[in-house]
Amino acid sequence: MKQLYSRAHEALLAVSRQDFVSGADLAPSITGHSIPREETVRHLLGLIPEIDSHQVVMHVGGGSGYLTAVLARLARRVIYVDKNPVLAEKARERFFQCSLHNVDVMQVSADAGIEVDELCDLVLCTTFIKDPALLLPCVKRDGHILCLEGRAGPVPSLAIFRNTGGQLERVRTLGWVDFNRNSEQILIDLGLVSDSVLAQARIEAATGNDRVLDVVRRKLNLEEIDLYRSVAQQRGMKFTDGDEVLNSLNAELFRRFSRTFLDLSRLIPVSEEDSTLTVVTDDPDARTDQLERLTPRHRIVCMLVTPTDFRRIWSALDLTVKGSRFVAEQGTNTGVKPSETGASKDLLGKDNSRSISPYLVSVYEAILLDAVSEKASDIHIEQYENRVRIRLRVDGDLHDLPQYQLSAREIRGVINVIKLRAELNIAEHRLPQGGRSRLQLGNTSYDLRIQTQPSLHGENAVIRLLPQTGRAMTIAELGMSPAIGARYERLLDNPAGLVLVVGPTGSGKSTTLYAGLQTLADDGRRKVITVEDPIEYSIDNIQQTRVRTEIGFSFADAMRAFVREDPDVILVGEIRDQETALEAIRASQTGHVVLSTLHCNDAVDSLQRLYDLGIHPNSIAGELLAVIAQRLAKRICKHCRKPAEADPAILAEVFPNGAPADFRCFEGEGCDKCNGRGTHGRVAIVEYMEVDSDIRNAISSQPPIGELRWRALDAGLITMRDSALDHVIEGLIPLSELPRILPRERMAPEVRGGRRSNG
Repeated sequence: MKQLYSRAHEALLAVSRQDFVSGADLAPSITGHSIPREETVRHLLGLIPEIDSHQVVMHVGGGSGYLTAVLARLARRVIYVDKNPVLAEKARERFFQCSLHNVDVMQVSADAGIEVDELCDLVLCTTFIKDPALLLPCVKRDGHILCLEGRAGPVPSLAIFRNTGGQLERVRTLGWVDFNRNSEQILIDLGLVSDSVLAQARIEAATGNDRVLDVVRRKLNLEEIDLYRSVAQQRGMKFTDGDEVLNSLNAELFRRFSRTFLDLSRLIPVSEEDSTLTVVTDDPDARTDQLERLTPRHRIVCMLVTPTDFRRIWSALDLTVKGSRFVAEQGTNTGVKPSETGASKDLLGKDNSRSISPYLVSVYEAILLDAVSEKASDIHIEQYENRVRIRLRVDGDLHDLPQYQLSAREIRGVINVIKLRAELNIAEHRLPQGGRSRLQLGNTSYDLRIQTQPSLHGENAVIRLLPQTGRAMTIAELGMSPAIGARYERLLDNPAGLVLVVGPTGSGKSTTLYAGLQTLADDGRRKVITVEDPIEYSIDNIQQTRVRTEIGFSFADAMRAFVREDPDVILVGEIRDQETALEAIRASQTGHVVLSTLHCNDAVDSLQRLYDLGIHPNSIAGELLAVIAQRLAKRICKHCRKPAEADPAILAEVFPNGAPADFRCFEGEGCDKCNGRGTHGRVAIVEYMEVDSDIRNAISSQPPIGELRWRALDAGLITMRDSALDHVIEGLIPLSELPRILPRERMAPEVRGGRRSNG
């Protein structure tokens, strides 16, 4: 490359690349060719013929306009060409802001032909076109066309052509031009970070032996899949989903290469077809040159996946290799059932020690990784007569994991691994057992609640995953209506009283209570103590205590101790018996706000439950502030939400006298963000009963439960039906969720004496 001549050097210094950085507004449109690095522009200017101040230059593939702006400092006139209308318009604005009035912008595809009002001395094409001859009508006689070649390669070359009497003559190859940017440069170009933030991220990455990209993602709280998809587009890489790769893995390829080499290179070979070897990586800056030297007969295609998917793919291949070895070592006879006392001995060694097959440990860890990746709340491992079933509960529904085709012998070993991790008795197969263990994945810790259960064909296991982030969901994030959310926050400011959150198991009661605790923790003015069994989420600035029944420390014992520790708010994980209920009432009577849960169906039902526990009606009436009853409904995916036709059968149940003319509902079409389900996450559907003087009088007189409900409705009870319909109309949940969360008698407005309640 010839030395950069002085005018080109001055032009490069006169244009700030930062003025042409795309930012988030152009993220989908920008690539390395669209906004080359300063080093790339310097290299290009050293390759191309010198540009005189009287010449006309065309730049095809102008992108953000950075290189065009440099050329405008050299030539009399520059014609900017790009087929992307968004890029072209943004470039026009930036040329005007930089006072570059000698640039004309054309939004057109070069492959369709370009018409110009003045022939050019030089055409520089920094994008790939079908045929350089398409640009011939734009060039003067003896003018030059410079085009990229070698599209299949990672780094293209720049070739120079001459217009010789109306014929295109190829002169020579000028050299290679690398448009690639590393991931750090891409983060800046996307407008996600500044140089100072990036410098701080580099320090944190070096200290924590982490990658800068992952540090930035955590600091900015970015969705992993969105960030890596954007970076892949910027790098010119194909982004792929882990599930697609898992369906077509080739374990033989994985065996062919050194594990150490693959781990250091951050590459996993996943498929081979003809002369093409496809690999995946979670590092956008990963190099494949060493792999190319190891497999000279193959063309390497590298695809980007998220770090979570990379770990899943690695685990799946590792499992396959270890599984083959395990079968070879243990034999293929899996039909013999060991005795109850000998089952653990069979898989753990002759002395019943805690040495267990690495393969079985890998199976368990892979299942956990899949659960975390799917954002599952529970893992179900079940044994039937002729098969093993592993399922994840995601957004309330169970989904099979078909990739785990395990034998009865193998699943017994996996359950032994689970028991060992949870410090349970691996020799006990006749009684249910419960325990807990922890999972550390990156910087996130998970508390695992383990429950094993004997069944006809072997032990089953259920694992609940609880992320320990130091923060719980806030009240605003629960999805309550603003009115109910505001009332809930106001309840926490009361000087004393009892607040109950009720519903069946798995209805999100604890999450709602923890949201209140998080609000109190963020406020910091009040002391909060909790007693729980177990502690589901760890929250900073909250004093949390666990029930220890094995040493005689129960909910009631904790309550009696807590009132002497000067708390403002006390959370009791659950009111299970009369003793705990009495202590909760006494604590509220002595000037504390008490939060707790009950298992019952609705807000008014909770009063009957307290009666059944032996609490005096006057005590309930005097101390109860409010009851929140709730269910969880699937939330429509915001990325694929669309208007929907209402199901006539459901509509007839909800509106017996006909739906309002302006009634509307929505559904999710299904997209890659929600794995085609149309729903993503869940939202609480709430029934809210605030206890006023009328309800207090009703509670004291202890009328039948039906009468109590009508008193509550007259006093302004917000029913679950009302909340659900509000969510349907707002497009938060689909109409099809209503029969799942509402009993049949509550689908329609409630009738009393020939009239209906509001709704």
